[in-house]
Amino acid sequence: MVQGGLPLNPDGKTGLSPDLAFNTAASFTSNTNLQHYSGEQSLSYLTQLTAIMWLQFVSAATGIAAVTALCRALAGEPKVGNFYRDLARATALILLPLSFLLALALVFLGLPMTFQGAAVAHTLEGAVQTIARGPVAAVVAIKQLGTNGGGFFGPNSSHPLENTVFVSNVLENMAIRLIPMATVWMFGRITKHRRHAAVVFAVMLVMLVALAGLATFTEQAPTRALDNLPVATAPNREGKELRFGEAAGPLWAVSTTATSNGSVNAMHDRSIR
Repeated sequence: MVQGGLPLNPDGKTGLSPDLAFNTAASFTSNTNLQHYSGEQSLSYLTQLTAIMWLQFVSAATGIAAVTALCRALAGEPKVGNFYRDLARATALILLPLSFLLALALVFLGLPMTFQGAAVAHTLEGAVQTIARGPVAAVVAIKQLGTNGGGFFGPNSSHPLENTVFVSNVLENMAIRLIPMATVWMFGRITKHRRHAAVVFAVMLVMLVALAGLATFTEQAPTRALDNLPVATAPNREGKELRFGEAAGPLWAVSTTATSNGSVNAMHDRSIR
């Protein structure tokens, strides 16, 4: 609410209204990541880094700490552990190193990572265009790895500066599933029932592959919105980023839903049926 008077605000963003600020804080504290705002229009860099990104770390680490305690209980251990120690371990030993590596890779792939204000560009037609930017790579990395989903930009990972090329799309999609998959094997190690973990992992994998295949197959059907037009309508390209291909949208939709991530690389209300 007071970001307008704080540093790291080169574009002069004003404070959020009380109801929007409360909604945002409650959303990211609980790892819900519901966004009733467009990040590049509403939030300063300080808010993105200290409010949004910090909560994306600790809310994800809280989930890891909780499932670790559950695994210890299922293993029959007399104590389920210290929550704060597990929270610190999940943050410092898992989320921070992985986020640093992913953010570094995304920077090399063209995602902005700067504290400078919006760039002003002059188009070939002579128009002036303001291009929002900021510490995007850092926010995107924990957005994906922490199964958060709250994007730096309003369009999330369908925005060209939040997901630049096909390789960044692959890395961000893989990051969604990385820690949830690893959690299953952690369960097997803590309980000393690795075969049980393998069965759980296999069931999850079969469901993921089946749903991804079904979603990709159904998106090969024509776009009904264009049925009466004399144009080629198959596969369904409406609302999808053609930089990544038609199959990238359905695959991402299944990945983000299966992990409760919430991020998107296509407009689900227009393209994913």
